[in-house]
Amino acid sequence: MSSSSARDQPGTSHDTFEDFYTEVKEIEKRDSVLTPSQQIDRLLRPGSTYFNLNPFEVLQIEPEVELADIKKRYRTLSILVHPDKNPDNQERAQMAFDIVSRSWKILENELTRKRCLEVYEEAKGRTDQMIAEKRKKLKKEGRPTEPIPEDDPTKYKHAIYVMVMKLFADMERRRQKLDQRDQEERKRKRETEIEEEERIKADREWQQNFEESRQSRVNSWHDFQSGAGKSKKAKKQKHMTGMMVPPKFKPESR
Repeated sequence: MSSSSARDQPGTSHDTFEDFYTEVKEIEKRDSVLTPSQQIDRLLRPGSTYFNLNPFEVLQIEPEVELADIKKRYRTLSILVHPDKNPDNQERAQMAFDIVSRSWKILENELTRKRCLEVYEEAKGRTDQMIAEKRKKLKKEGRPTEPIPEDDPTKYKHAIYVMVMKLFADMERRRQKLDQRDQEERKRKRETEIEEEERIKADREWQQNFEESRQSRVNSWHDFQSGAGKSKKAKKQKHMTGMMVPPKFKPESR
């Protein structure tokens, strides 16, 4: 196969992927003229939670545009969907505005923007690998020249697009799992702290009650000791009195 033919093969050429971005850009130019109401509908359409995970799609920009251009697009779109600009649809406008703002925050940060770009690269790599596996299977079955769906540039671009969405969805699921794990850990930690606080409180209350009743216990003991001493003294006096009284004389009977 000639070098020119190799460049024409979807999934094996950088040029094909560049064509994909070129077409996306044309679509973005077309959609960028949507009215405020249409932009709000686009951002809140069925399945929007899934699609809006991709900040590039939200802002309708190419993944590799400069940050300055991303910022310009953000400002334009945020004005279109701003609640103040849509007084008859403020609630939905606020939701759309929040989505646009979130996407900008992701892309203005160098680290998170880089991660998003890596998603696109990974999507292309996985798609190309999937295509290579299909070709390998056809060759093993003795059908090396049989075409596959991704030979069609449109379907190839769609396969990459689907993979991009899947990878963003996977990232979101992992984030949610980590958040849930973190919340559970904080909950367990707080429960342990509450148990310790209650134990300390109970110990303090017991100590306070013990101190407050100390004098009462001392007085009770003194009263007991004093009462016991008086009782012994009374018994002794009674015993001594009995010894000092002579026995009564009984006349002898005849």
